[in-house]
Amino acid sequence: MDIWDIDKVFLFIVLVLPGFISLKIYDLIIAGDKRDFSKSIVESIAYSTLNFAVLSWLIILISKKSFSVEHEILYWVSIIFIFVVCPIIWPFVYVWVSKFKVFKKYLLSPINQPWDKIFSKRDSYWIIVHLKNGKTIRGKYTTKSCASAFPRERQIYLEEVWNKGKTGGFGKKIDRTRGMIIFESEISYVEFYK
Repeated sequence: MDIWDIDKVFLFIVLVLPGFISLKIYDLIIAGDKRDFSKSIVESIAYSTLNFAVLSWLIILISKKSFSVEHEILYWVSIIFIFVVCPIIWPFVYVWVSKFKVFKKYLLSPINQPWDKIFSKRDSYWIIVHLKNGKTIRGKYTTKSCASAFPRERQIYLEEVWNKGKTGGFGKKIDRTRGMIIFESEISYVEFYK
């Protein structure tokens, strides 16, 4: 038995490719530990199988002998849909569905850390960063700001840094500021204000 026979290689690609694509897309949209794909072959095959189960109606339809001859373009579009497009869509569907209350009690949240959850919303906030040395940094977190995601070291880039106001809130923007990067090793906790 030669594992390099074209049929076996083709079968392997068919069984692994859709799941691999789904896992890769999921890892791009949800921060997590770097995946070792050499250890994820079984997981890839499982996700490919789920993909095929959901799309079995289409697979049965295009598997008829005459379909590929009579509808050649539609046949190849369907193949691309089954093997590439749907595997790209499934991770987005999972993340979207996991946000509904009905499913929250049955599904684990795809977001690992509260840090990632709050900053992935890309909302604008007024932020007070409390440092371990007792000092505070006040600033504006908006579209030009960013925060690192798990598993990288947490860092915040605030596009604007503000002085403390007379009553303890936010005073005035520091002149000519181009922002500030704050490292996790310095942060005690962070407050968010709308």
